[in-house]
Amino acid sequence: MLPQDIEDLAAAVVEAAARTGVMVATAESCTGGLVAAALTSVAGSSAVLDRGFVTYSNEAKMEMLDVSGDLLVRFGAVSAPVARAMALGAVNHSRAATAVAITGVAGPGGGSADKPVGLVHFAAVGPDGAVAHVERRFGDIGRDAVREESVRLALGLLLTAVAA
Repeated sequence: MLPQDIEDLAAAVVEAAARTGVMVATAESCTGGLVAAALTSVAGSSAVLDRGFVTYSNEAKMEMLDVSGDLLVRFGAVSAPVARAMALGAVNHSRAATAVAITGVAGPGGGSADKPVGLVHFAAVGPDGAVAHVERRFGDIGRDAVREESVRLALGLLLTAVAA
């Protein structure tokens, strides 16, 4: 069972996408498909959700979303350029006009001084092709909490992009 606020956000995304006739896609790394799962928990989501990409590895990001190896080497998987590339790749490899992407360090390990546990990058592509980026440093609040907060923020970004 999803927290009520996440259910409500997912329902708002589905409603807005249906109202505006916009198909959506997701590109997820650290959330492992949780955003797509939240959307598919809403009745009627099949009319607006085209697909979700779970691209946990760098290879998956490159193969499924055309994220360039150069971006991954220069900036790392957890970065603004990679989040943007993931969102654009999701649109380019789907029937969706709008997509949200999430890449981060959920923990408990894997963090560094530059990219600590709790750092998550988000990007959303709107129907007009504009890409919005958000960086959040949730802190070392626990893996589940980082992922849950990331779902909330991603759904909010998607709602803004779909409603624009």
